[in-house]
Amino acid sequence: MTHSLIYRLFDLALWLAGAGHFLILFASFQVPIQLDWRRDLAQLKPFNRKLLWVQGGFTVLTIIAFGVLTLLFHAEMLRGDRAAMGIAGFIGIYWTARIMVDAFYFAHSDWPRGRYFVVGHILLTSLFVSLAITYLALVVWHVSH
Repeated sequence: MTHSLIYRLFDLALWLAGAGHFLILFASFQVPIQLDWRRDLAQLKPFNRKLLWVQGGFTVLTIIAFGVLTLLFHAEMLRGDRAAMGIAGFIGIYWTARIMVDAFYFAHSDWPRGRYFVVGHILLTSLFVSLAITYLALVVWHVSH
């Protein structure tokens, strides 16, 4: 593949990756209702319940930041600017770690039953893989040149 074709592919991939983070947020906002957190979290001590909500909030903030940073620094990522590559590398590692947690920590039996949840899990995991590949491949492409 030529440099110009790879550049155009990454150009599109980064726009899609930036938008993809907001798709993840759409899914994450459904989690408390779909997984009936009101009932489950009521069983926790108040501090533990608050801790879970704070952790969830920081995760949402991180995903928003990934999407916003990708969209705002799209040109810098394409150019391979050093700081942008640091951000891209971190985002790629983050999503790779998320995939590894899903693959090696969660058991299949941990996930909720039903076609809706199975399809959702497949779609989200596919998006996580796409994000990890996009950001890590971008870093490798720039480092190799």
